[in-house]
Amino acid sequence: MAGLDRENRVNNARLGMFIGDALAMPAHWYYDTRALRLDYGEITEFCAPRNPHPDSILWRSRYTPSGPRADILHGQEVYWGRRGIHYHQFLRAGENTLNLQLAYRLLLLLDHGEYSPERWLQCLIEFMTTPGRHKDTYVEEYLRHFFTIYGQGTPPSKCGRKDEKHVGGLCLLLPLLLPPESVGREAALDHLALTHGGAFMRQGAALVADVLCDALAGRPLVEAILDHCASSGPEYANQAYQQLTAFPDQKVIGRHFSSACYLDHALPAVFYLAVKYRDQPEAALIANTMCGGDNCGRGGGTWRAAGSSIS
Repeated sequence: MAGLDRENRVNNARLGMFIGDALAMPAHWYYDTRALRLDYGEITEFCAPRNPHPDSILWRSRYTPSGPRADILHGQEVYWGRRGIHYHQFLRAGENTLNLQLAYRLLLLLDHGEYSPERWLQCLIEFMTTPGRHKDTYVEEYLRHFFTIYGQGTPPSKCGRKDEKHVGGLCLLLPLLLPPESVGREAALDHLALTHGGAFMRQGAALVADVLCDALAGRPLVEAILDHCASSGPEYANQAYQQLTAFPDQKVIGRHFSSACYLDHALPAVFYLAVKYRDQPEAALIANTMCGGDNCGRGGGTWRAAGSSIS
């Protein structure tokens, strides 16, 4: 693992977050893992989502544009407020959720040498407000907040949430940490704050950045995780990961850690999977998927970690 050349580690990390998200997509936000197995069996390859989704709470969600420039649902609002609707019902097998589609646009800006915070916000607004750019039914809370404020006439740089805590936001951090386009740790954290602001999010993202950068430089992944979690990470990340590997995955993610989207449980869950399946990246990906909950948010993280250290 440590012998992998840097270019391979970077490429694996870049591709890995898209793989992790796409595999988990049909099982996204299944909290009843028995229902997940009844509907899909064990997911070991890309497959399409299907309705009904027994754990969907889209029926409780609402979004009303605050102005003409805040329309981001483009007709999909007819599915909000209805029971059993899969969050990603129109995606095909292997397609990425909206968060990762946005991460891809960010990578394109970086690859073309066009990145700046202002250009990214322009790209985000254009993508979200143009009908037909994506077919995902669900739009996460941070985007709804951003466009509610934007629709009221606020400058884009002031529209992000200041109290973010969701693991899915980390997919908008990784592209800025990957060589050769890396903008550096602090600039990447500032970028994330454009949509995912607040001290809680920045602290967790800083830990991810430190672990990832060490792994990309060739440090053994498990060593980087254990060291940074114990020495500089938030208290919630300092867990007995190696001891937890003795337990079934769905007891660890679902009981010890919540399988939900909040960073203080989702990030330790990512590190647990990376430690347990350090030499089995495919098994890590499948285990994450079958633990349900916000497996898409974790999926990018699992493969950021695993991808940065595998061939």
